[in-house]
Amino acid sequence: MKANKDIREYALKKDVYIFEIAKGLGIFKTSMSRKLSKELSQEEKERIYKTIDDIAESKISTTV
Repeated sequence: MKANKDIREYALKKDVYIFEIAKGLGIFKTSMSRKLSKELSQEEKERIYKTIDDIAESKISTTV
């Protein structure tokens, strides 16, 4: 089972790509992929969930 499957599924549901999350966090895509390879702390997951929500919201705002 992949680490951080919950984050991956949440991003997929929100139509947000890993590179977009990385950009939102101010890191490179490769760093984000490495970060997701090991189970994250709850605090780090919450930070990523918030970033995903922000990106998804901005996509909705720009398409309306």
